[in-house]
Amino acid sequence: MRWLWLTGTMLAFVLCFTRHGGGAMAIWLLLGLVGLLGTGLAFAQARISSSARAESLSSYDLQRLREGKPPLGHD
Repeated sequence: MRWLWLTGTMLAFVLCFTRHGGGAMAIWLLLGLVGLLGTGLAFAQARISSSARAESLSSYDLQRLREGKPPLGHD
């Protein structure tokens, strides 16, 4: 999905700089800026989720973490 955001953003900027009317240029520039924000957030989310730990730990594993020991299966 992040690649679609990137492609759409690049397309919006190309269309922005090839328009001759001010209104069309402004609309494509606005869409490009929104796409730039969405693309940045999508790539950040992918980077964060790639290095994130599993979401669910058992209560026993949580207790081991509090004691400073690694959870079972992660020794």
